[in-house]
Amino acid sequence: MTPTVTVVCRLADLEVEVGVAALVEGEAIAIFRTHDGNIHAISNYDPCAQASVLSRGIVGTRGEIPFVASPMHKQAFDLRTGQCLDDAAIRIPTYDVAVTDGLVMVGGRQEG
Repeated sequence: MTPTVTVVCRLADLEVEVGVAALVEGEAIAIFRTHDGNIHAISNYDPCAQASVLSRGIVGTRGEIPFVASPMHKQAFDLRTGQCLDDAAIRIPTYDVAVTDGLVMVGGRQEG
């Protein structure tokens, strides 16, 4: 079975280091375009704040790790893996994301 891919926006609509939220297959996803041009898709749900707010977080880096800091309690989540950088016990889902013909497409949840 082929995984479902959802077109969420045009690449040109994504501002650098500003998140956007999208509903993909019934799940709230936060999508980010980092300063290096990479596109990341993570769960929009912040398990620490128990709210769907990560798309409104502050994007930055810790060393080589791109992250978003929750606007609620400031926990930082690795945009590549979903790992909370402030609490090793917390990890949020990440999603496959691709850009084709200028369109940002989000696929299934990444494993691991």
